[in-house]
Amino acid sequence: MIPLFTRCLAEFLGTLVLVLGGCGSAVFAAAFPDAKANELGIGFLGVSLAFGLTVLIMAYAIGHISGCHLNPAVSFGLWAGRRFPGSELLPYIISQVLGAIFAAGLIYLIASGKPGFTLSGSNPLATNGFAEHSPGGYSIFACFITEVVLTFIFLIVILGSTDGRAPKGFAPIAIGLALTLIHLVSIPITNTSVNPARTTGPALFAGVEMFRQVWMFWIAPILGAILAGSFYSRVLGESGEPVVGEAELQLK
Repeated sequence: MIPLFTRCLAEFLGTLVLVLGGCGSAVFAAAFPDAKANELGIGFLGVSLAFGLTVLIMAYAIGHISGCHLNPAVSFGLWAGRRFPGSELLPYIISQVLGAIFAAGLIYLIASGKPGFTLSGSNPLATNGFAEHSPGGYSIFACFITEVVLTFIFLIVILGSTDGRAPKGFAPIAIGLALTLIHLVSIPITNTSVNPARTTGPALFAGVEMFRQVWMFWIAPILGAILAGSFYSRVLGESGEPVVGEAELQLK
């Protein structure tokens, strides 16, 4: 078995790449302020693809090492689905949050190198938010439901595509496309979290007001993930499916 420290290091690196690639694309490329009519901006579609692609490439890079969770909600969902031991939840989550913080710090460091840069707007550094910090002005109730439901769907895709009965080698593609779709739906609502670590990292650098809303992006995704894990293991899983000691993407 791969040592826990090595797996946590892989989770740190993978979450760093996820936040740097996804949030970095939103900060640096979603809108290019010096271009007329924003013809160089990648927009919602580009940011959605960036998040999906980072998960896809890291799943192939580290899935065989740590399972490529990159997300506390995923770790909780796999635990609820009897694919991951509860004793390893805390080390994984700490590694994921530290990776997200490191990536957000890099984004802030690079962004602050542009003359005139300020932490302005309703979602600085691609932070997540509800009510006045929802990109589309959606209520806390609407944002909460969105995060629960979309995280539920995300975990169903993860659990299903990594099931022993699923076609081998395609799980990263399904998971990456699922995350892309989730972003296409929810960027206007919450700026898309479904990942407490991804929310926490940028919020630490964006200021106290943004950090006050982080709690919702821990509770809602983890709730959705646990519901999905419980549902899959009880309803969709194979009868008598054994509990495994380590969640790994089925890449072989």
